[in-house]
Amino acid sequence: MPASAPSYPVPLEGLHVRRGWLVRSLGRAYLRLGGWRIVGEFPSEAKHVAVVAPHTSNWDFFLGIAIMFATELRVSWLGKHAIFRWPVRGLLKRLGGIPVNRSAAHGVVGESTAAFEARPALMLALAPEGTRKGPSRWRSGFHAIAMGAKAPIFPVAFDYGPKLVRLLPLYHPSGNYEADLAALHEIFSTVQGKRTRPVAV
Repeated sequence: MPASAPSYPVPLEGLHVRRGWLVRSLGRAYLRLGGWRIVGEFPSEAKHVAVVAPHTSNWDFFLGIAIMFATELRVSWLGKHAIFRWPVRGLLKRLGGIPVNRSAAHGVVGESTAAFEARPALMLALAPEGTRKGPSRWRSGFHAIAMGAKAPIFPVAFDYGPKLVRLLPLYHPSGNYEADLAALHEIFSTVQGKRTRPVAV
């Protein structure tokens, strides 16, 4: 007998947007052809900071877009301003992209916090690792945004070993950055990125 079609989690109302069968089918085809499955559920809370890790390859971006399309998820994400260039600038913004300049980190935190205050529902997806190369060192911006917005952290793991996108339970930060970082590192400790690299201490 043929294998049953995979099921897809449904985002909370307000984070669920219907883009049409073609876009949905393209996203699901990408996941299916790549051998990916999504396990877990989206949070029931309307506002959260999605921490997506590990980030070791440009392919992570295409996987993220496929997940958005396949689940009809409305998500916002911060991207390096250099990628928001013609002719893709408009498309990236339509896909939820927000260009940021890393040299203005404090402004990014303030603008992100204001966005949470202004919207009834918001998932802000961030890759906490500052670079895809060298040792993995998480930047603190995701924590500052979560604390400023009083929003929980939603861990999303791209596990390239078993080809699973893991939607994990919400983590409520304590306010102690070092303790929260250690706890999140433990959550992601068994996840295998596309490329392996050492973790900075």
